[in-house]
Amino acid sequence: MKIYNTLTGKKENFTPHQENQVNMYVCGPTVYGLIHVGNMRTQVVFDTVYRYLKYRGYTVNMVQNFTDVDDKIIQRSLEEHISAQAVADKYIEEAFTDYNALGICRANHYPRVTEEMDEIIAMISRLIAAEYAYIQDGHVFFDAHKSKEYGKLSKKNIDDLMAGARVEVNDLKQSPVDFVLWKPAKPGEPYWESPWGQGRPGWHIECSAMSEKYLGQIDIHGGGGDLIFPHHENEIAQSEALGKIPYAKYWMHVGMLTSGHKKMSKSLGNFSTLREVVEKFPPVVIRFFLLAGHYRMPMEYSEALLESAQKSLGRIENCREMLKLAEGEGVDTLTGAEAAWLKESERFRVDFEARMDDDFNTADAISVIFELVKFVNVRVHGQAVSKLFTEGLLKLLDHFCDLLGLEMTVAEAKGSAEIESLIAQRQEARKNKDWALADKIRDGLAAEGIVLEDTPTGVRWTKK
Repeated sequence: MKIYNTLTGKKENFTPHQENQVNMYVCGPTVYGLIHVGNMRTQVVFDTVYRYLKYRGYTVNMVQNFTDVDDKIIQRSLEEHISAQAVADKYIEEAFTDYNALGICRANHYPRVTEEMDEIIAMISRLIAAEYAYIQDGHVFFDAHKSKEYGKLSKKNIDDLMAGARVEVNDLKQSPVDFVLWKPAKPGEPYWESPWGQGRPGWHIECSAMSEKYLGQIDIHGGGGDLIFPHHENEIAQSEALGKIPYAKYWMHVGMLTSGHKKMSKSLGNFSTLREVVEKFPPVVIRFFLLAGHYRMPMEYSEALLESAQKSLGRIENCREMLKLAEGEGVDTLTGAEAAWLKESERFRVDFEARMDDDFNTADAISVIFELVKFVNVRVHGQAVSKLFTEGLLKLLDHFCDLLGLEMTVAEAKGSAEIESLIAQRQEARKNKDWALADKIRDGLAAEGIVLEDTPTGVRWTKK
């Protein structure tokens, strides 16, 4: 397997610290509102990485944090007239609802900042003792100039950062590039007791402390591309200042989902929450859409592109339903030609794994699925085939879809059993020469996107 490492700027052979064990840390959301579909791209990508690593035989220890104390959470608590903790609790629960909708597997640990304060304060104390941090008026700052390799992840030069920094009035920092580890609480804000007074941590120190507690050595550290600087850069500086070198072996970053060719974000107002999108498209379509491009590349979001994804996914769904129907009607004996075709179909497994082994290229892996669909259509559609043949092809198709988390669905409006029941009613009507009822059933299904095809081996249905 190869992974593109943001730190080195190239693909590298994947060799974790411990054989067959992968420690993965993924930066999670700040929980002050419903998750928008742009944030969900990161979740879907790393869920797919998690699934594939497990398939490849690794034991994966995955940690994803929740930032549950933040200025935006405090602001939302004032707007909703509830405590900051109640805001965080509410939107963490909502996050899991959204994760479930898109089939996101559970991480091993979901640490929350407010529950890891002892570790955070202890790490800040160690940085002060090591003279990488300094205290000013109840604030604690990290001295970025003490970090000799500061900027190595983002490829930024500290002198350039100094030159481009804005002058802040009454700034307590010794240098504009220094960043906060601890800050005093304002009146009415939540706070924790510390050696430097009542306050709360800065954003960057939180992930360093939590990853150290739950993982120790990190094999894969991931998040959205917008976290490279300053968040991940500052994590490296803090943790490596305390001797954890390298802080993480491989850095993976997901390209931004754009809307109107601008980064989808709540601050710009050009976002759609997952809940809003699910009202128009089935969750599996959204997941398919988010995996249809390479994870490192930006993706443009639009309903038109989701509609296109829905049609593409429909080809896979139709193939699966055709195989299920053919399996039910199939003969018992596997022919010599079918045995040869099953053996030939194994090349799709090899190709699929090769694509995924190459930096988790889900876009190319999906193209292999469509090659399999074409292979199946030519050999099964309208043909009398054996149960063993269709079972083998269906198992392979489902295997690919399961690895990508694409739980196959049938028509959104109706379940498979209901469709089969209506088809049976139509057949009975035709048998009784009740053509009006037969046509009514067919037209009703067509109105919901279900197309019937009368073949010598029975009725097949597909979704538009």
